Amino acid sequence: MATFNERLREAQQRSGSWLCVGLDPLLERLPAAVRREPEPLVAFGRAIVEATADLVCAFKPNLAFWLAEGLPGLAALQAVRAAIPPEVPVVLDAKFGDIGHTAAAYARFAFDQLHVDAITLNPYLGVDGVRPFLEREGKGAFLLARTSNPSAPDLQDRLTDGAPLYQTVARLACQWDADLPGNCGLVVGATYPAELATLRALAPHLPFLIPGIGAQGGSLEAAIADGPTADGLGPLINASRDVLYASAGDDFADAARAAASSLRERIGASP
Repeated sequence: MATFNERLREAQQRSGSWLCVGLDPLLERLPAAVRREPEPLVAFGRAIVEATADLVCAFKPNLAFWLAEGLPGLAALQAVRAAIPPEVPVVLDAKFGDIGHTAAAYARFAFDQLHVDAITLNPYLGVDGVRPFLEREGKGAFLLARTSNPSAPDLQDRLTDGAPLYQTVARLACQWDADLPGNCGLVVGATYPAELATLRALAPHLPFLIPGIGAQGGSLEAAIADGPTADGLGPLINASRDVLYASAGDDFADAARAAASSLRERIGASP
């Protein structure tokens, strides 16, 4: 079985892209024509996937936006996930973090029900909350290290053994990546370029999921400045709102494709 990193590398080489499109739909922001559809979230999500699948190395649905619509939203997520081509990895942005037996239930939901390829996790509970995900051969887990939000330093800069907590997370992630079958990676916000560079030096082999460009004000240039991992695996540069809502008109899918294509060209460092 191919590892998650191997599948991601193949997707990057196939698409010539490090772009990851986040699937974070808000009903009130969908084009009027889509909102009139019987299943607007499905119609919108499928249109975005069809318009951009050849331009990306991954899709990243954020679970919160689908759960906000209740059971119909969860059913819509399943339908959109089924529309994603099998060669394109899917990262479920859920930020799960709980004790072992609860984490195992979350892993069953993510991997056995939604059939995603990787997950985002809160590492606060230690390896107990991470192991059920990384015990899955062929799967990946991106641990929150340096998140993109303004208050991230409140906890992530706290010193542990003389180093900021986000650096401790990176060191642990390297250890867990070596000890468990699944592939471990880090979530590192583009809004903190200095910390991003530090983490790349600490974890040269781990893939990075990098949110924060576009609406959050992070620098795309800083996000790609450190290039790929020591093994040649590029970061997942996530863009959500800039692609999803590139147009509020009936041409939203064409506009999303144009925005994704422009971002891919700007990244311009993929293998």
